Amino acid sequence: MSEFVDVVIVGAGISGISAAWHLQDRCPGKSYVILERRANLGGTWDLFQYPGIRSDSDMFTLGFRFKPWTSNKAIADGPAIMAYLEETVAEYGIDKHIRYGQNVTHADWSDADNRWTVTVERGGEQVEISARYLMACSGYYNYDQGYSPEFPGEQDFAGPIVHPQHWPADLDYAGKRIVVIGSGATAVTLIPALADSGAGHLTMLQRSPTFIAALPDVDPFSVATNKRLPAKAAYVLNRWKSILVQSAQYQIARRFPDFFRKQLLTMAKHRLPEGYDVEKHFNPRYNPWDERVCLAPNGDLFKTIRAGKADVVTDTIERFTATGIALASGNHLDADIIVTATGLNLQLFGGASISRNGEPLVLNDSMAYKGMMLTNMPNMAFTIGYTNASWTLKADLVSEFFCRVINHMDAGGFDAVEPQHPGSSVDERPVMDFTPGYVLRALDYLPKAGSRAPWRLKQNYLLDLQLIRRGKVDDAALRFTRHAAPVRTSA
Repeated sequence: MSEFVDVVIVGAGISGISAAWHLQDRCPGKSYVILERRANLGGTWDLFQYPGIRSDSDMFTLGFRFKPWTSNKAIADGPAIMAYLEETVAEYGIDKHIRYGQNVTHADWSDADNRWTVTVERGGEQVEISARYLMACSGYYNYDQGYSPEFPGEQDFAGPIVHPQHWPADLDYAGKRIVVIGSGATAVTLIPALADSGAGHLTMLQRSPTFIAALPDVDPFSVATNKRLPAKAAYVLNRWKSILVQSAQYQIARRFPDFFRKQLLTMAKHRLPEGYDVEKHFNPRYNPWDERVCLAPNGDLFKTIRAGKADVVTDTIERFTATGIALASGNHLDADIIVTATGLNLQLFGGASISRNGEPLVLNDSMAYKGMMLTNMPNMAFTIGYTNASWTLKADLVSEFFCRVINHMDAGGFDAVEPQHPGSSVDERPVMDFTPGYVLRALDYLPKAGSRAPWRLKQNYLLDLQLIRRGKVDDAALRFTRHAAPVRTSA
């Protein structure tokens, strides 16, 4: 006989911790378990171990609404974020519900039993856990393998080729010439960190530029509020200041892309050597926020280039050679180490297969309701954070709303809730309104979004507060079914 809990949460990263806290706070009578495949919590922040790993969002919004981030440092490194998450789970007793080494391989919904059966591999055995509700909080990329395109001549290169997702703890890069392929957030983080920790000359090799913004890692506003106000009041103020500034910047970028582009290029010119070809190396073909704008705390990448420790090459790869990379331009980049910061492979539900009554479900056939529940998957929520703001803002909204759904079901005696596909009345759209390579490569795999609410979100936290936090649960787009008498709820 399989174990039963009210809620199974898959993943003990930021999303899973948020889900657990909200369940304890809003649905205190519900039993739950967090199944984490790895040996530690933290998700992304435990997985990535490359030098300089840090947040690409400010900690006043990457931090939880219920757990103040009290440091003045708005941009935090990986160890500080891990310490914050560990403190959070211990403070609220969430750590007692986490089970490590639990690989969820399959989940099947039964209409007859109105419950999920989750298949878990652990320690060489396979077990099943039954649950009324399933919360998929495992992020959106493959933890086993980063995206690594095949480069001609890879086997010829004499040195190590490293993907940041699998950074070797014993990699000796002191004094070494390093070429970092890519110009996304990982490359922008890695290059200053490697330069500061003893690497030789560094080259960021990019096929096309990325927008990069320089911001201080310590926010003067938060320094003032933390000094003058009680911790909780200061955190609320710091958090809302960050939310409003982020939202305003994003709206300006989307409505006035040429203006925003000019501001970013001017920022780069002021920080780079005189005469540097900013247009070639820092002016993308796309508009700001078609892809994420990368963050350089205190302009560290620009400082590294200005100091002569790194340069940027915009070119295409012809092939790897024994001593580096031959470029299409005819130039050659000498390298002792090549780092392929080429991105992620997108994957939902940690790669677990999903079925209903034993019949496999195809994610691409489903449509996302409020970006958090899928048609044909009852009693299930999933979390994908914002692409233009902190992940946690969306994670907290998803957790809040799903707890409201659970309490509504208890109060009405409902056994199942399922979004109803709107059919031809709503045009299909990509579920992620975002065009980096890892999304474009996965469009045929991902669920769909719709052309209007509640099937479409606008990547806007302020609007989502109305749609999700303040939106009614008894929505016409959700079908609730009842087979039992109503029960009293304590929340």
